[in-house]
Amino acid sequence: MTSVIAASGLRKSFGRKAVLDGIDLEVGAGTTFSLLGPNGAGKTTTVQIMSTLVRADGGEVRVAGHDVARDPAAVRGLIGVTGQFSAVDSLLTGEENLLLMTALHHLGRAEGRRRAAELLEKFDLAGAAKKTAATYSGGMRRRLDLAMTLAGDPRIIFLDEPTTGLDPRSRRMMWQTVRELVAGGVTIFLTTQQLDEADALADRIAVLDHGKVVAAGSPEELKRSIPGAHVRLRFAGLTGLDVAERALGGGFRHEDTLTLEVPSDGGATAVRELLNRLGDTADEVEQVSVHTPDLDDVFFALTGRPSAPTTTADAAQTTTEKENAR
Repeated sequence: MTSVIAASGLRKSFGRKAVLDGIDLEVGAGTTFSLLGPNGAGKTTTVQIMSTLVRADGGEVRVAGHDVARDPAAVRGLIGVTGQFSAVDSLLTGEENLLLMTALHHLGRAEGRRRAAELLEKFDLAGAAKKTAATYSGGMRRRLDLAMTLAGDPRIIFLDEPTTGLDPRSRRMMWQTVRELVAGGVTIFLTTQQLDEADALADRIAVLDHGKVVAAGSPEELKRSIPGAHVRLRFAGLTGLDVAERALGGGFRHEDTLTLEVPSDGGATAVRELLNRLGDTADEVEQVSVHTPDLDDVFFALTGRPSAPTTTADAAQTTTEKENAR
């Protein structure tokens, strides 16, 4: 993996409170990396340091090979940042906001107008281009904010909780935009408290708690790392179920559904070994399915706290989006 962002021994304190206590992170080029953690865990501080907005107290961060402390100008020329709070100027129109950003990136007048029109179309804002941003909905403002981030065509983008408060349609649009950017070779560094978002988008995840990285890996690796994963075998009849239970030395059986749940990490090697242990009884297996804890379970196991609370509407939204993401 070619690293485009690397942090080593990163430290930051505010007063006597250590927000980051020697964290190490590595982000591969052209991937989505998600940093998870409870409120106050240091996610936003990490983004601020990596994007040159705040200086670290210790450690080193390199972005595209540039040290953020020694060469911040070079880093700023390569990145885009969408923070928790919109950077949109409410007194300007959507088009004027984008033209301002293209001017700041030193694009010529004609090129700036072409780029602004392209982004307005991409983010479904062309119809509102001449309206002031003050008239935009929250989702429209967030889409405009991301469009402004892309004005300079950055190859590395920091997204700090970009979908908080968005309606389901705007949230799905943001997800699709992230996927398209990564498919085009852009690297995304995403912080979020929406665990389904990290599960759907991230190639790798790090969980930050009390200033330390307490776990890192792919979503599937993290889900397999905590207890509760199992393989579920469904049989054609009770005979197969009985024989399999004896062959495997136990498991949790459900006679009503003719299934046997066997603890396992759910990996391909483990499933293959399990079926090999069944021998001829494997012919009686009608269905094999792997069940692992979700990221909510991982988050609770690692931090001792559930993820950010959701309303009933949020829960329904999450369920719908998981189905759409499959």
